[in-house]
Amino acid sequence: MSKIPKNRSDKEMLAGFMEEETLEEALQKKARAEEAREAVQKAKEAQEAVPPNLLRAGFTKDLTDALGKALMELKLELAQEGITRYTFKVKREGESIILTPKKQ
Repeated sequence: MSKIPKNRSDKEMLAGFMEEETLEEALQKKARAEEAREAVQKAKEAQEAVPPNLLRAGFTKDLTDALGKALMELKLELAQEGITRYTFKVKREGESIILTPKKQ
């Protein structure tokens, strides 16, 4: 029988030790992966979905994206001017709908 070295640190004693994965750990790992996959899928579906109110108004996904992009550009322009608190005033003129930022 070999002699057991004394005054070794925990790190030295456990060097090279590989713990085997238990069935419980494997099942928990699989469940966490499934939950993460479902969360990613739900987030993707939420991004692609058009709000029901806009669908009733005839907005397609492309039209909703274009509107969102235009609103984001307006928001960035307002931020560059130092306007951070505002609301929108909605006005219809003939066949056009006009959104005007209104300072608060």
